[in-house]
Amino acid sequence: MLEEIESEGRKGGEVSRWEERPLSELAAYIVGYYHRRLREELPLLVAMAARVEHVHKEKAACPRGLAGRLEFMHAAVLEHLFKEEAVLFPMIEAGAGSRASAPVHMMEIEHEDHGESLRRIRELTSNFTLPPEACVTWAALYQRLEEFETELMEHIHLENNILFRRALCE
Repeated sequence: MLEEIESEGRKGGEVSRWEERPLSELAAYIVGYYHRRLREELPLLVAMAARVEHVHKEKAACPRGLAGRLEFMHAAVLEHLFKEEAVLFPMIEAGAGSRASAPVHMMEIEHEDHGESLRRIRELTSNFTLPPEACVTWAALYQRLEEFETELMEHIHLENNILFRRALCE
């Protein structure tokens, strides 16, 4: 999935837009757009998943455990965002360069963990495939989850392959 995002970015999307921009602008964009969206969207996804699990608990296709996985991911993401905003991004903006390598490495490991959570969500939802008995909420949940996955992978790509790479070289 990351390879697809990188390929698209090279064609003129978000990646090319940020290759030459100041790191402080990129960090501010990530916080103002992606971090804000995560804080807004994850609680809604948790609530929708809990509702679907509750209403459809007797059905074989029910995505049992999805709300729990999303709650876990929500907590992990909030902690991750705090570390980026309170520690790593200020270091980058101050021009820490290679001194930021340990925090960058930790964030990259956490990004891998987020990717694993996304893989688990895909398993629980049969790759976002709706069963015939799915209600409107269930359909909306899967659509939002797919959009969430795409946006989170774009976010991770911007950090890992543009912000962090450039910050460590400066």
